[in-house]
Amino acid sequence: MSKVVIDKSFGRKAFGLDPAGYHAARPAYPEWIYELLYERCGLRQNVATFEIGAGTGIATRRLLELGANPLVAIEPDDRLADFLCETIQSDALMVIRSSFEDAILPGAGFDLGLSATAFHWLDEETALAKVASLLKPDGWWVMVWNEFGDPDRADPFHEATKVLLNGSSVSLMGNDVSFAQDKAARLAALEHTQAFDRIEHRTSAWSLVLDPDQVVNLYATYSNINIRPDRESILAELCRIARDEFNGWVTRNMTTSLYIARRR
Repeated sequence: MSKVVIDKSFGRKAFGLDPAGYHAARPAYPEWIYELLYERCGLRQNVATFEIGAGTGIATRRLLELGANPLVAIEPDDRLADFLCETIQSDALMVIRSSFEDAILPGAGFDLGLSATAFHWLDEETALAKVASLLKPDGWWVMVWNEFGDPDRADPFHEATKVLLNGSSVSLMGNDVSFAQDKAARLAALEHTQAFDRIEHRTSAWSLVLDPDQVVNLYATYSNINIRPDRESILAELCRIARDEFNGWVTRNMTTSLYIARRR
C-alpha cells in the first residue's frame, strides 16, 4: 500500500480554498485543553500570546475569550488570514501574514505561545529555537493536535475506506506513527533545545459522530485528500460508504495530543 507524503510547503497553503467550509467541518479542541492553559500556563486577561498557523481561528477564538491580549496570529495563507480578520472582531487580535520563520516578532515578548494542528508543517528544530527566543522566562509553549485514530479502539470506517484512500489517511508525513503521536520524538526535540523545563505530554481519546455530508465536508479539509487528482471521486465514494454501508452514521476515533513546556 503506497503512502502520500506531503511537502511542508504544500501543507501551509492546503486549507485556504474554502476557509468557511474548513472552519465549519473541523472539530473544536476539547475543553480540557483550555482548562490546562488556565491552570498550568497562566492564561488570563492580558496575557501576551502568539499562535503559529492560526488557520480559521478554531483555537484563536477560545484564546481571546479567555483573555489573550495581545494575541498575535501568524498565518501564511492570505485566504485564511482574510477569514480571521473578517470573522473575528477583537482589538486584541493582530494577524501577521507570514510564515513563522519570516515573521518579525519581539524577542522575549510573550507569556504564551501555541500551535494547534499546525506545527508539523515547520522544521521542528529551527521553529522550537525561535519559539524559545520569543517567550519570556517562565513563559509557556503549547502544541496541540486533533487527529483521526486510536490504536486501542476498533475503527470500522477506517477499515472500510483504507483501500479507497490507499494509505493517504495513515499519516501526513509518510510514517506509521503521526508527528503528533510520536511522543518520544516530540519530547526529545523539546529537551534538545535546552530552553524548556516542566515538559509534559497529555492525550485524550474521544469520538466524532458524522452523517454522510459531514464525512465529505470533513475529509474535504484534509491535505492528504486535497493533494490527490481523484479528490472528487474519493469524496463521493466516502459519502456512499457512509450512507450505504454505515446506515448514514459514522463514528470516527479521535485523539487529542498536547505538549506543554515552560521557558527556563
